[in-house]
Amino acid sequence: MRMAGFRVALMMIGVIISPCVHGKEFSDHKEIEVERLLKRLNKHALISIKSEDGDIIDCVPIHSQPAFDHPLLKNYTIQMRPSFIPESTSTYTKKKTKATQTWHKNGRCPKNTVSIRRIMKEDILRSNSIESFGKKTTSSIPEDNPSKNHEYAIMNAMQGTYFGTNFIVNMWKPEVQVPDEFSLAQTWLVSGAGTTRNTIEAGFQADGYQGTGCYNNVCPGFVQRSNSITVGGVFTTVSQYDGDQAELSMLIWKDGENWWLKVGEELVGYWPGQLFNSLGNGATIVQWGGEIVNRETDGKHTATDMGSGHFANEGYKKASYFRNLMTIDQTNTLREPQGISPLTGHDNCYNIKAGDVGTSWGVNFFYGGPGQNERCP
Repeated sequence: MRMAGFRVALMMIGVIISPCVHGKEFSDHKEIEVERLLKRLNKHALISIKSEDGDIIDCVPIHSQPAFDHPLLKNYTIQMRPSFIPESTSTYTKKKTKATQTWHKNGRCPKNTVSIRRIMKEDILRSNSIESFGKKTTSSIPEDNPSKNHEYAIMNAMQGTYFGTNFIVNMWKPEVQVPDEFSLAQTWLVSGAGTTRNTIEAGFQADGYQGTGCYNNVCPGFVQRSNSITVGGVFTTVSQYDGDQAELSMLIWKDGENWWLKVGEELVGYWPGQLFNSLGNGATIVQWGGEIVNRETDGKHTATDMGSGHFANEGYKKASYFRNLMTIDQTNTLREPQGISPLTGHDNCYNIKAGDVGTSWGVNFFYGGPGQNERCP
């Protein structure tokens, strides 16, 4: 039974990070401004599907999707399929995973449409301002000096040049203490620095609201080609403590100028090369793991879970994990990363532990924690 107040949904970001400030706060005419924004963001749908989780999924003609609101994508020709999908050198055979989202129970989008979660008025009203809705205003890249209020438990690949990553992650429904916090599990592909920094991020997020949608398709640019996987859509099953584990594989890779996203066996879409500068030459940083926001409510550390809400040393069926980590090299081959290294902020709140080597899990690790506890006040 999915708990009220949060959701576990596919989340992805592709941005050129540059200095940004919030726009002016909502005016007395915000109702009119919100309606105008909703009309611009929500495209005409051939059909709409109401999901039992409260979402409305619009089946939008593929050439009418929000991506083409981006000024760099005017008169753009869609790449319907990648020219290749990277192959692995690993001797381990991975189990194929199929992504199932809650809205699938009530229908499917027809051919030549894409499934897009409708933006609701409530989604916009949660933002600091109308101008800042859907925009990433600060960097949340895991670094040696993490952003204020952001905490991580991640694994880093060695510095190098990478053209993508592949992994399997188990999905949980972490509890989030207050509405403006979140808990996510994802990968980061990063290049450049300062105003030339580019980042692609994809994974799963739980937040204290009934909608995620903050990045996803809200900011135009990501070209979706799937009519069955909705970015921001809720997944049907999550892992159970000491029970069944719900896993999903994700693959991101550079095909020509574009960066493709595959979730399970489904080609979801891609970030066009026109959106990036430094990522055009590949990523120099690849990371995997968990992130939470800690608002320090009442002066205490948040009790927001990371992953399962249990520490890494509890292991399989209890802690969260990433397994079969792979990176993509200049020959477009998937290879196991060498010399991965952990990065955490407060090990008494959230921690990380490398998994056993030489198993069918390949390169793997466990991570997570409960946040506030006796050793994490």
